[in-house]
Amino acid sequence: MIELMLPALVASLILVGIHGYLGIHIIARGVIFVDLALAQVAAFGWAAAGLGLGHYAGELLGVPEQEAGYTVGLAATLIAAALFSLSRMEHKHVPQEAIIGIVYVVASAGTILLAAQAPRGSEHVEELLTGTLLWVTWPQIWKTAIIYGIIGLAHWFMRNRFITISLHPEAASQKGWRIAWWDFIFYALFGVVVTSSVAIAGVLVVFSFLVIPAVIAFLFTASPGKLITIAWTSGTLATVLGLWASYKTDMPTGPVVVCTFALVLIAAFVLRAILTANRKTAAVDV
Repeated sequence: MIELMLPALVASLILVGIHGYLGIHIIARGVIFVDLALAQVAAFGWAAAGLGLGHYAGELLGVPEQEAGYTVGLAATLIAAALFSLSRMEHKHVPQEAIIGIVYVVASAGTILLAAQAPRGSEHVEELLTGTLLWVTWPQIWKTAIIYGIIGLAHWFMRNRFITISLHPEAASQKGWRIAWWDFIFYALFGVVVTSSVAIAGVLVVFSFLVIPAVIAFLFTASPGKLITIAWTSGTLATVLGLWASYKTDMPTGPVVVCTFALVLIAAFVLRAILTANRKTAAVDV
């Protein structure tokens, strides 16, 4: 079991580490489906590369076709990131979630159309959705870890701006910060993460890694430090349980991991209800 599951476990924990942190920002900003939209855009880019664009891009850039495929996916994601950074309007006649939803639907339709033109198109779409965690290689893991480490350092140096804009946007506006510009930097870095993640874990798993641990964290606290700790802890627990369940049941890894994250979220809701009831009981006794 260890030889088979260890690469998948290490890759998943790396993904949980970066997505658990980014999820705090996404939940605080109220753009829950931005990850799903960017992941689908990245999948569209990968699909376009697989249909032949990657070959031409590789020749143009002078890099291997696989690297060119990553470049195509990243370019598509950065375009979407620029659109999202400009869509935070002062007048909410067109909510940002509407723009995010439109991008997701169009990218999904485009991915299906591209896959329909390729041999084994339906299998390719399934891989983009559920990922290929069990087949991740150690070189791919190290490359992803280096990319995420660089992005993590960037977030550390710019943490004051990002945290303030995510948790206290009014304060950021009062400081005179160019929020659209900082949003673009945030979404661009986010797009780099998502492009790499989709290639390993697929759209559905990446969305679960991002949103569910962050939701669990917000159930119990609003302190930035505690939020990250709870997100990482719950994400790690769900990942380990999901991979173990996939191995024991011999079922597809991606869907099992997603369902396990959902079960951990349900358990968190139950725990929160118990803690709330205990606090009310203690208050009455006093």
